[in-house]
Amino acid sequence: MAKFQYVAVDASGNEQRGTLEAANRGAAIAAVRANGLMPKALGEIKGEEADAAAQPKGGARGAKKPAAKGGLNKEIKLGLPKFMKGGVKAKDRTTFTRQLATLVNAGLPLMRCIEVLKKQNQIPSMAECLDGVSENIQGGGTFSEALTQFPKIFDNLYVNMVKAGEAGGVLEVVLQRLAEFEEKAQKIKNKVKGAMIYPAVVLVAAIGITAFLLVAVIPKFKQVFQDILGGERLPAITEFVMGFSAFVQHNGIQIGLGVAALVVLYKIVDKTPQGNFVLDAIRLKVPVTGTLVKRTAISQVTRTLGTLLSSGVPILQALTIVRDTSSNRIIAKALQSVHDAVKEGESMTDPLAASGVFPPMVVSMVQVGEETGALPEMLTRIANNYDDEVDNAVAGLTAAIEPALIIFLAVIVGTIVIAMFLPMIKIISNVSGAGAM
Repeated sequence: MAKFQYVAVDASGNEQRGTLEAANRGAAIAAVRANGLMPKALGEIKGEEADAAAQPKGGARGAKKPAAKGGLNKEIKLGLPKFMKGGVKAKDRTTFTRQLATLVNAGLPLMRCIEVLKKQNQIPSMAECLDGVSENIQGGGTFSEALTQFPKIFDNLYVNMVKAGEAGGVLEVVLQRLAEFEEKAQKIKNKVKGAMIYPAVVLVAAIGITAFLLVAVIPKFKQVFQDILGGERLPAITEFVMGFSAFVQHNGIQIGLGVAALVVLYKIVDKTPQGNFVLDAIRLKVPVTGTLVKRTAISQVTRTLGTLLSSGVPILQALTIVRDTSSNRIIAKALQSVHDAVKEGESMTDPLAASGVFPPMVVSMVQVGEETGALPEMLTRIANNYDDEVDNAVAGLTAAIEPALIIFLAVIVGTIVIAMFLPMIKIISNVSGAGAM
């Protein structure tokens, strides 16, 4: 028997830590779940670490057990199976969920469904995942327990919904809901990404054209003007453009390094808790895109929570999952406040309103859902409503950005053209005057 150290969450959302003995990792996970806990991390304690965990310090009775050397985090990072090192694209997981839901709904046994999907699968990481799931189920584990072995592919949301479906004997219904949930989430994500493609292409083209003109074209005009006009003063706009061109030529590497440094700094700040919190607050308040970000986040949160509750997941556990899967820390903080209020037996309405993130309409609909006992349905309605608003916002944003970028490109190129054309007028005038004499 091997010793394992685990970190898990109970039904109230509280974190629990402990050690246990089991034959293997799968059996350890099953033992944790049998105690009504949702495992978050599990690592095997080996050698001296196991002895240290098992024996009280100094042999005194009742003494506290010393922590395993290196800690649980170290164990979590070691010994991961190959299939856990790489994930699967969201689109591929959505396809898998839809196909599995269709097969299970058709009455096929779960193992037969997995075998069918294994045969037609062409993604190596997904094939290894299905092999692991199949082996785990054949070893006596449940489907949800098998999915916990693949955290890179199946997150807590997915696993908890499957677990609720197994407990209620409605796995086929839950899989259908999961498939619909993932398809709608993917649809919204694709719309937002698609709306950004055209602006990104135009912006890259504008930067490329401007750089080419500044580096390759303007210096040649500068030499021509010096040869023909001598020391004559050029128009102010021409001098500005030529000065900027010279700056770009002489400091191109520094500019590139500066931009790269800003990107790296942004990434580093975004990975720190405080920095990510501040950046998330800014993302929600940016004049043009902030509304879209907020609507997308609210749609995701309400749909996820509604899907979990309608699948039978306890509300505290559902709130914890939604909080952990939220892409915005401001909204995650608001959900933590809701979780704490519900844990104390209070309503969800007050902390939602106090957060300042959720609009009054959302707060009112949640309140009605709590009062009528139809909270999952009301959350789904909110999500559907915000999905429509996201569609409209994306369409409006795309319609506004396209002409704005075209005007932006026209202003930049037009400024450069005018700056180069004005001295040409002076040259033509000088040549014409000389010819007349």
